[in-house]
Amino acid sequence: MRHFKTISEFREYFGAPRTLHPLFSFDRSEFDGDTSCLDPEARAFTTDFYSITLKKIISGRIAYGHTDFDFRSGVLMFLKPGVVCEVEDLVFKSSSVHINFHKDFIRGSSLETQIGRYGFFSYTLDESLHISEQEEATLWRIFENIEAEYHQNIDEFSQEIIISQIEALLKYTNRFYKRQFLNRQLLHRTYTDKFREALDGYFAEHRPEVDGSPRIEDIADTLKLSPRYLSDLLKQETGKTAIEHINLYLVERAKEIILESNDSISEVAYSLGFEYPQYFSRLFKKTVGESPKAYRESHIAG
Repeated sequence: MRHFKTISEFREYFGAPRTLHPLFSFDRSEFDGDTSCLDPEARAFTTDFYSITLKKIISGRIAYGHTDFDFRSGVLMFLKPGVVCEVEDLVFKSSSVHINFHKDFIRGSSLETQIGRYGFFSYTLDESLHISEQEEATLWRIFENIEAEYHQNIDEFSQEIIISQIEALLKYTNRFYKRQFLNRQLLHRTYTDKFREALDGYFAEHRPEVDGSPRIEDIADTLKLSPRYLSDLLKQETGKTAIEHINLYLVERAKEIILESNDSISEVAYSLGFEYPQYFSRLFKKTVGESPKAYRESHIAG
């Protein structure tokens, strides 16, 4: 696997034309053709820059993170620095567009502080945005604005204008993802049920005794989703994040143990995978409104 520190190094290796800006590039139909001739070491790679890609794949495979996906429709994909991407025998339609921008390109801008809020940079490929024709037309207008500015003579305003267009692109993406979540609402309800089933399975396998309390990464891996996508999905459907769902689940199990056993509060905490009973007690009190000990006493007395 190769790591590309600069956009120029990346483009030179894959035979793309020299970029007009050392920290930013814009291309249509990048990797157009057969990529089977690539050095196997370079088919999986990481970078120090961000990528945004609108592609219509004719054939081939991409592995993003640990997930393979094969699709033929138009999708918008995002890659952030450090995430592994793998390509194999890809052919793209001519309408594909690809932009790269280095972390230093947005340094000091409002986008530098905001880009971490866009969770879709942490989604896996099969969680990419599947866009409608109308949405695609909106995105193409933005891409065309970026392309026009990219090919202008570089001046003191170029970088600021391009960054503003990227910000617009990301804001529209946020809106379109909300639509995608809503359109798949029935599916998401199924995943809400599967989320609880996965938590049940975690305890049925006695994993808290070895691995501690369930983490969002554990449940996301079981459901074959990225942690960020799972959390955003549940947030859209239920108003609560995956971590909030996990904490509520732990508290409900704790209530059962507290009332149905004579275990000490520390033993209850350890059985749920908490390393520190004090943390469990704080979580329980924050959620229930009283400490585990007070909860036991009040319900036994009642």
